[in-house]
Amino acid sequence: EPEMAFADLTSAMDNAENMLKFVVGETLEKCSEDLKFFTSFYDKLLQQRLEKVVTKPFARVSYRQAIEYLQEEIAKDPSKWQFPDVEFGTDLATEHERWLAETKFESCVFVFNYPKSIKAFYMRDNDEDGGETVNAMDLLVPGVGELVGGSQREERLDVLTKKME
Repeated sequence: EPEMAFADLTSAMDNAENMLKFVVGETLEKCSEDLKFFTSFYDKLLQQRLEKVVTKPFARVSYRQAIEYLQEEIAKDPSKWQFPDVEFGTDLATEHERWLAETKFESCVFVFNYPKSIKAFYMRDNDEDGGETVNAMDLLVPGVGELVGGSQREERLDVLTKKME
């Protein structure tokens, strides 16, 4: 989780995307023999997936929209899901995160604006919806699920004090 003073949620997502693209790009450039080994013996599509991380812009979707996508997909056949009950306020399971990244978006994807009830008190309330959600995000990666989490921190002392009471 990146810690950056005076960063809003968009800055935190931009930073996480740039960091992951840099690290994966350096890996592709400097570790080609290792990647050949892993591609040969572990994952035939590894090189291709890593190149996609570097070249494709990361998708961004609100938590509320992600829940709607999941509800639509789960309704098709709930028996395929270990955790088929998904509604606003549900903490996403790895199967949900991986479906969003691997199937719905086929790329890395940020899910942002999580419900306040499932996130930490020090995350900044989202002014756009009266504080029902907080300015928080998770970066979901195909083949992994959640890789990076982050948020805009609550900087207003009066609001933070009230939350701690």
